[in-house]
Amino acid sequence: MLATPPDFDVLIVGAGISGIGMAAHMEMHCPTRSYAIVEMRENLGGTWDLFKYPGIRSDSDMHTLGFVFEPWKHEKSIADAPSIMDYLNTIVDERGIREHIRYQQRVIAADWRGDEARWHVTIQMPDGEHKRMTANFVYLGSGYYDYDEPYDPGFDFGEFKGQVIHPQFWPEDLDYAGKKIVVIGSGATAVTIVPSMADKAAHVTMLQRTPTWMFSRPAKDALANFLRKILPEEMAYKITRWKNIKMQDFSFKMARNKPEKVKQGLHKRILKSMGKDYDLSNFTPPYDPWDQRLCLVPDDDLFEAMKSGKASVVTGRIAKFVEGGVELESGEKLDADIIVTATGLKLAVAGKIAVTQEGVPVDFSERFYYKGCMFSNLPNLAVVFGYLNASWTLRADINSDFVCRVLNEMERKGSDIAVPVLPQDHGLEEDDIFDFSSGYIQRGKHIMPKNAVSYPWRLNQEYIADRKIMMTEPVDDGLLSFRKAGANAQLPGEQLEAAE
Repeated sequence: MLATPPDFDVLIVGAGISGIGMAAHMEMHCPTRSYAIVEMRENLGGTWDLFKYPGIRSDSDMHTLGFVFEPWKHEKSIADAPSIMDYLNTIVDERGIREHIRYQQRVIAADWRGDEARWHVTIQMPDGEHKRMTANFVYLGSGYYDYDEPYDPGFDFGEFKGQVIHPQFWPEDLDYAGKKIVVIGSGATAVTIVPSMADKAAHVTMLQRTPTWMFSRPAKDALANFLRKILPEEMAYKITRWKNIKMQDFSFKMARNKPEKVKQGLHKRILKSMGKDYDLSNFTPPYDPWDQRLCLVPDDDLFEAMKSGKASVVTGRIAKFVEGGVELESGEKLDADIIVTATGLKLAVAGKIAVTQEGVPVDFSERFYYKGCMFSNLPNLAVVFGYLNASWTLRADINSDFVCRVLNEMERKGSDIAVPVLPQDHGLEEDDIFDFSSGYIQRGKHIMPKNAVSYPWRLNQEYIADRKIMMTEPVDDGLLSFRKAGANAQLPGEQLEAAE
């Protein structure tokens, strides 16, 4: 046992959905362990506090984007950011988490020291001063994208005389009443912004280089609201959550196995809203459904805005930006007072923290995922990278639960260290699980950790299977090694994967 204990047993980075979820699991399953949450921003909520653009909402249902342990009680299943923030604030207050959060503290570096069995973490304070903190275990709930810098497609706005806005840095006092707006992009952000701005704007045009598959559904889950009237809240939530999980899984597999049938179904929904003679060319991508995430259109809001004449969708390539708008390669000109560049996010690994192991930089692109939660030969560190084909929180929940099981197993064994051991001569066959054609995925693949074909050295994309493995199979699986401080290999003479 080391003479001086670390400042905290667990340091949680980020007070968004992932970080709050981990803290809640610790309160439930590891009540004797000390922890702190460090959050670089002035408020909790992560994405849901950062983005301020009109209409910001969930792009999946809150019965799966919500936590397994906290029922979603609002009438709308597709929820706006204020409702999600209320949900998160309720959790941190009712579960005693708020007192553990430290705001405006940015983690900039973390070095693992095996002889001490702890991470030495460097934190930048609001005044720029660097502070040191130690923790036995680090949990990265810092999300998957760069909070400081969005993706820049390199547009030249030189001649444009209007205002240019990126959704990640939305001015809260923006007055767009009576203005002509062009929103560049066709992802979830653009599909949210266009109908939300259409009520006040003169006109909003969604300019897309490539169409996106759209999925229309009601914002309210009729079954969920019915069940809440006749069953206890927790039981109604549990049933609805499982129903939606199964539906997500079924829909994804159907899209992979029978893409033409799914295309027909998606088009049928659009024609039901827009009319049977509507030209579907702007909603017919050159790829199959779920090669990229489907865009949710709650209550047909985008289609209603288009039918009213307040919004339109244009497919084309930008030739240049001119004084009064955008000129396309086709020669068409789109007038604009305001241009919104909803062109996507920039991926980031480990919250851009400079992670080192015994002073040697860790290159995550050379490490294999372990159960989509930890990394090969990197001790006492876990992360959340949510599902691409389902709600983020599904992964956050099972990872948090798994880490708590690891912490309890460490305590049971009297261990200081838990490390997934991968020998240097592992011979694993690599697999590209990020076979999504979305721009942000393709742009960031070179920095992502490795995935093997076989479990557990991969970030799997099947929640139901992952949940069974992560929550029921033994933590001590022969690959996750439990050690005392100062110990080296799991077995005498064992050779591990080289440190980067």
